[in-house]
Amino acid sequence: MTAKGGATPSPGGAGGAAGTGRLFTVGLVTAWYSSNIGVLLLNKYLLSNYGFKYPIFLTMCHMSACALLSYTAIAWLRIVPMQLVRSRVQLAKIAALSLVFCGSVVSGNVSLRYLPVSFNQAVGATTPFFTAVFAYIMTVKRESWITYLTLVPVVTGVVIASGGEPSFHLFGFIMCIGATAARALKTVLQGILLSSEGEKLNSMNLLLYMAPIAVIFLLPATIFMEDNVVGVTIQLAKKDFTIVWLLLFNSCLAYFVNLTNFLVTKHTSALTLQVLGNAKGAVAVVVSIMIFRNPVSITGMLGYTLTVIGVILYSESKKRSNKP
Repeated sequence: MTAKGGATPSPGGAGGAAGTGRLFTVGLVTAWYSSNIGVLLLNKYLLSNYGFKYPIFLTMCHMSACALLSYTAIAWLRIVPMQLVRSRVQLAKIAALSLVFCGSVVSGNVSLRYLPVSFNQAVGATTPFFTAVFAYIMTVKRESWITYLTLVPVVTGVVIASGGEPSFHLFGFIMCIGATAARALKTVLQGILLSSEGEKLNSMNLLLYMAPIAVIFLLPATIFMEDNVVGVTIQLAKKDFTIVWLLLFNSCLAYFVNLTNFLVTKHTSALTLQVLGNAKGAVAVVVSIMIFRNPVSITGMLGYTLTVIGVILYSESKKRSNKP
């Protein structure tokens, strides 16, 4: 019994709270996996299997949903405090990031028209290689020789996977490499452009500003490069209204990828997200092969496995080099 008749905290209550916390974290991770893999598979289905051959328009739908839902989440639901853009210079930096981001997403969606998800994920796993290259070129930041050594299996694995890929398509491969490089470039640019304390934005606020700018970039590109896409979509909807629900669901899912990304990092750590990301690629590969039944070769799978091992070694090397 505590002083002044205060009740002793119940061990069962503390255990229950911990159990609830673990359940919440498991739920978040499940939502993160589901949204990441779901949007990837649905993009592939729409652009390849369904025959909706408009990747720029699809990306614009994604960005429109991200803009609308980001504003709802921050301004109305107050999931995170709103951070204001302080200057035109900061806005110009965000616009530059948005342009690179658009290039990455559009290129990735274009690649899905021509490549199976399994090979797309194998190429996407080389992001650390491009990040290291851009960091060295743009910031003259050198890693330890061991870190650079871990990139050898990353690149070698993709070369092996490319040679053993039954559904290899050169244009799709180039687009996928471009998407991966642009994703890495955005990460490095973000560290350079928004490095000062006054300009740093959390990922949710950055998306709030990047998404509408992306729509502005993508709208003229859609009009000039994807002829009569709105008319074609309306005609498709008249024949089968399912396309409208697929586009709406796919666009909302694209936002939830970013939301769950933020929440998993907030409630666990960036390192946990990195580990989950390494496993996500493998899960996406297995699920996509089960759904789309695309042919795979032993050589291709060995190449992808080698790339994943290289990425894990790279992550471990970076973690150790960052320790004080």
